[in-house]
Amino acid sequence: MSTGTIVLLSILAVLIIAVVVLYFLGKKAQKKQEEQQAQIEANKQSVTMLIIDKKRMPLKDSGLPQFVIDQTPKYLRRSKMPIVKAKVGPQMMSLICDEKIFDSVPVKKEVKAMVSGIYIISVRGLHGKPIQQQPKKKGFFKRALEKAQEKAGAKPIK
Repeated sequence: MSTGTIVLLSILAVLIIAVVVLYFLGKKAQKKQEEQQAQIEANKQSVTMLIIDKKRMPLKDSGLPQFVIDQTPKYLRRSKMPIVKAKVGPQMMSLICDEKIFDSVPVKKEVKAMVSGIYIISVRGLHGKPIQQQPKKKGFFKRALEKAQEKAGAKPIK
């Protein structure tokens, strides 16, 4: 065998081992995530709250209790989390929102939310009405592209 073949076979062996390891790690992470989701579903409760503010901010600046910040893994403490400041009854609270529904949470409105601990799972209007999605703001390039297409007489891309 030539050296080129040996190098290719060793690289192929390393890649196969890496794929197998990633497969098993992925299965383990998926199982753990399913267990956490089941626990969240078991502990959820309906709460009426007035949403005051929502932002994506680092955990240390979020106003969450210190023991929550201490329990989070170190690599997640600097990442920005979707934080919602809300008035629940007479009490002001900082809550973590699910990333999927963060954009649909209305600001300065009273809503019924499904909450599990300090985690907001879902949000509905006060009388059970679904909340209308606010139109997403267009970026600089998308606006410039639409203006250029209008001037050229072409159809705008959506």
